[in-house]
Amino acid sequence: MATKFELPSPAVVVDLDIAERNIARVADLARQNGKKLRPHIKPHKSTYFARQQLAAGAQGITVAKISEAEVMAAHGITDILIAYSLVGDEKLARLKRLHERAQIVTTVDGLEVARGLATVGSTERPLPVLIEIDSGTHRGGCQPGQAALALAQQVRTFPSLHLQGLFTYGGNIYGSRNRAELAAHAAAEAGVLRATAALLEQNGIPVSVLSGGSTPATVVLDKLEGVTEIRPGNYVFFDVSGLNLGIATVNDCALRVLATVVSVPLPGYATIDAGSKALTSDPAERSQEYGYLVDLPDVHLVKLNEEHGYLRYDPAQRELHVGDRIEIIPNHACVVPNLSGVLYGVRGGKVEREIAVEARGKNY
Repeated sequence: MATKFELPSPAVVVDLDIAERNIARVADLARQNGKKLRPHIKPHKSTYFARQQLAAGAQGITVAKISEAEVMAAHGITDILIAYSLVGDEKLARLKRLHERAQIVTTVDGLEVARGLATVGSTERPLPVLIEIDSGTHRGGCQPGQAALALAQQVRTFPSLHLQGLFTYGGNIYGSRNRAELAAHAAAEAGVLRATAALLEQNGIPVSVLSGGSTPATVVLDKLEGVTEIRPGNYVFFDVSGLNLGIATVNDCALRVLATVVSVPLPGYATIDAGSKALTSDPAERSQEYGYLVDLPDVHLVKLNEEHGYLRYDPAQRELHVGDRIEIIPNHACVVPNLSGVLYGVRGGKVEREIAVEARGKNY
């Protein structure tokens, strides 16, 4: 059995002990707080980890794109929320086929989207939908309150749609600087959902699902009062953003990119064979660098080209040599499996399995 440092670099490795611990911890937190867990699979895009999440207690999964849902359903994972507005005849035809063989729920944030979705369901088998509420990110969703009520009333006129409840993405929580701000953002997200649900129910529209929550919100789940379903994703792996938010430690970060020093052009300068195609150029919250070097906190990854990473360090304090292996926690772990296509599951530093990323490239 090979060690992780014998893998060809750059390689994406996942410490299975850490990932399994993260999966179990969030499942336990959801149970303790009375929340249904529907994790987002976009960080791993893998049926291996989706099955682990379901085995730990998740009651379904969340995907971003219909192509991810198609992959998961083809592998027998069929309780799926597609958390994205589906627009256009091509996607609606695919959704119709999925709806016929899986338990699909999707979101709607306007009448145009609702009209399209109404062509998917039928009176005998209506398509379940959640109204997406804009809780402050302005990325999507209708506005809370009266606008949401008006849309709910319109959705209810389509017998081929079944309005289950409300959905939001509280992305502002990622700007939190401390636990108090995490709690405040989570409470605000839940408050928007509760207030809009109350307005709908006052007008005779039942609401059974309030879907929200994210990985940062899992540390303040008690603040998601009234939310029935949470959709964290990044907690499986964590990354530099999690470190900087204070919701994870290095020992919680399961996914790392292994790279090799390929050049030392000057003292204090080194180049590795992992660039943006391995690590992603996504920034992290409150960081100007492109990853955290495990056991080398004084070495800084300051720039990426497609196939090169630029390291800077104090040569009076540190030496790096061609051939040195470097272990990097990426800024944004959710992007890395989609770049790689294969993850190496390791335990105790030994490679235990190759994990396929079946939904790699399924972004349509």
